[in-house]
Amino acid sequence: MLTPVTNYDFLLPEELIAQYPSDRREQSRLLVVDRKTESFKESFFSEIINFINKDYFLVLNNTKVVKSRLFPQKKTGGKVELFLLEQLENDLFKAMTKGKIKIGETLYFENGEECHIIGKADDDLKLVRLKDYKDVIEKYGHVPLPPYIKRSDIALDHERYQTVYASKEGSVAAPTAGLHFTREILADIKKISQIFEITLNVGLGTFKPIKTDYVEEHFMHREHFHIQEDVKNSINDLKKDNKKLLAVGTTTVRALESASEGNKLVNSGHLSTDIFIRGGYKFKIVDAILTNFHLPKSTLFVMVCTFGGEKLIKEAYTYAIKNRFRFFSYGDAMLIL
Repeated sequence: MLTPVTNYDFLLPEELIAQYPSDRREQSRLLVVDRKTESFKESFFSEIINFINKDYFLVLNNTKVVKSRLFPQKKTGGKVELFLLEQLENDLFKAMTKGKIKIGETLYFENGEECHIIGKADDDLKLVRLKDYKDVIEKYGHVPLPPYIKRSDIALDHERYQTVYASKEGSVAAPTAGLHFTREILADIKKISQIFEITLNVGLGTFKPIKTDYVEEHFMHREHFHIQEDVKNSINDLKKDNKKLLAVGTTTVRALESASEGNKLVNSGHLSTDIFIRGGYKFKIVDAILTNFHLPKSTLFVMVCTFGGEKLIKEAYTYAIKNRFRFFSYGDAMLIL
């Protein structure tokens, strides 16, 4: 039987969509959901270590957000927008564009740097040749804030729309569950638990809403990720010792579940996934998830409902809305144990 997408809809007051981060990363609120007792309780992210004991180990996504939104000019002086989504070769990108831009057109930046629109890509995207792209992005790039943040990026976003452990450049969106961590919190966790890093470069498809009538008809995007051999071996060993894997963020969940077989992480290297975790899915390796509060009718909300139990997660979301938790990228966090 097919599942209507309306099953994952809910009414979210617009004022609960966080437009700015909290004053400090660790000041975000935390809703802790316990699947065994089918209960949840409030805390603050600064207290997360109270819910992580020596039985857990953490896996983080260390991807780094690229300042991938650019505003060059046409020869006529008119401004257009380029949103670099994927690097295909050294200086060749797939890009989303806004404004009237023709194939073969050259666009210009303030100091005369050029980019060239050389062809069409899939999904109405364009192929863009951008020489000296690192310098151009550094000088003219803007933080690609998601569309539900109704403002332009500011200096604050250059720091706060990036995890403190971001190191592998390549994402157009932040793995937002990790935005709450400070170096101090991570250091405290390392005193009792081990922490490992993998890399999944987040694309726009992560946040793409389900537009089909039924969940099962949704076409899932593909994302690329990398797991180092030593990380794979460590995860395997810990799982054999009955340690619990806490995945930080839904991108980490997708990568680990896609790389797993049975109760074991069997693959390492450069991999990809188009997994859609929905009703009926049996989790192979992830035992707990740290995540933010997600959009209605999104694949991410479907995932957390599948992991935490649809009834319990919907009750938790109802509580979060009633008690004015902040939603989406700059919002508060949920820990599902």
